[in-house]
Amino acid sequence: MGNDQRVRTLNAASVRKPAKYVLYWMQANRRVEANQALAYAVQLANQLDLPVLCHEELNWAWPHANDRLFTFALEGVPETQRRLRRLGVGYVFHLRRRRSEAAAVVSGLAADAAALVTDDYPTDVTARNNAEVPARLVIPYHVVDASCVVPMSLFPKREYAAYTLRPKLKRLLPRFLKPAELLPPARRWRGSPPEFHTEVKASGIPALVASCEIDHRVPPSRDFRGGRQAAEQRLDYFLRHNLSRYAQYAREPSARATSQLSPYLVFGYISALEVALRVREYAAEHKLIAEEFLEELIVRRELAFNFARHAHPPDSLEHLPDWARATLKHHARDRRKPVYTHDDLVHARTHDALWNATQKEMLARGKIHGYYRMYWGKKIMEWSPTHEQALRTMVDIHDRFALDGRDPNTYANILWCFGLHDRPWAERPVFGTVRYMSLAGMERKTDVEAYIREMEDS
Repeated sequence: MGNDQRVRTLNAASVRKPAKYVLYWMQANRRVEANQALAYAVQLANQLDLPVLCHEELNWAWPHANDRLFTFALEGVPETQRRLRRLGVGYVFHLRRRRSEAAAVVSGLAADAAALVTDDYPTDVTARNNAEVPARLVIPYHVVDASCVVPMSLFPKREYAAYTLRPKLKRLLPRFLKPAELLPPARRWRGSPPEFHTEVKASGIPALVASCEIDHRVPPSRDFRGGRQAAEQRLDYFLRHNLSRYAQYAREPSARATSQLSPYLVFGYISALEVALRVREYAAEHKLIAEEFLEELIVRRELAFNFARHAHPPDSLEHLPDWARATLKHHARDRRKPVYTHDDLVHARTHDALWNATQKEMLARGKIHGYYRMYWGKKIMEWSPTHEQALRTMVDIHDRFALDGRDPNTYANILWCFGLHDRPWAERPVFGTVRYMSLAGMERKTDVEAYIREMEDS
């Protein structure tokens, strides 16, 4: 089959014959368009003369499951169902609300499937499922990389930094920076949904969320709505209004010149490949330079995926380069002043007005501007009793509140605060030779006051 470099088979089972369908388990890429995993499922089904059934679920056991994450995920369900129906693919959505509900939904659906296809993703629940489920099935379990522009499998070892990955990516991009093809199913789905299927309508989402045994203390994002259409609208707005400003203002949070697409990439509502193609096309048509944006979207993002694929678990200081681990160990007992508790940091109770504003943005919007997120992390490192506790605080806050958390970028960016994908700098307390960031530096480079006012007024 095509796209072999995106596909891995995680068990040695044979295709079931006879069977009712090929099962696509939509775990990480919640979209129809530019989804190589769905395309592979359709291709396999066409070869077997079977329809495709897509299964998606939302589970109370999802780490840090809360109203924000569940709302953003549920907001995409009605649209996914409509688009799959138009394509001719069946759709089953299971909202597992309570601990007492049966958990073996995938196994039950697999009992009538010829094979199972799902997303290849190196973090979060998807990675755990892909490690545990294949051995329990008696049908082939195929995982497909539909998240990266260049398949992760083409980089068989961890890259040290962007400068080692960049030339390799650039050599491969002409082969992979092309639209993803999705052939129509030869056999349309004609079946009925099972009893556990949950019908989701936009008006009913708050009640569905309220009915789940999850953390109800984290409200939905103030500014972000889930779904494919919302992702497309964000991309269109960025192209028309901000791509021309990106190179100059991307590191000025108050300018709001970034794409705001990271939550949609993390939830799989849009792919990096289609964003890259649209940006490149728009830039060529309007004679714009898009290299800075494509560097972040492709090189930096795929460096993070490379890291997460080869570092297990990806949120450990043990994966830092030797120089960073050595210098942090040397400075482990340095005095910290001030020291803030986890609760102080979660609720933005520090002496630093800029840091408080970044945390307030996280609490309200579910996202911090990337440049200020670096500062946010560096200060947690400076104000925590130990480096390990700083790491755990950053991960916990991101996992709970960030719509763009729990993904490879999250863990790579957090560990960057401790020296990952960076180099040694001047030595100082607590940080050793790990890069330091100061409030004075932020004030020189960005309009701190404008950002603080925005957060206070919102």
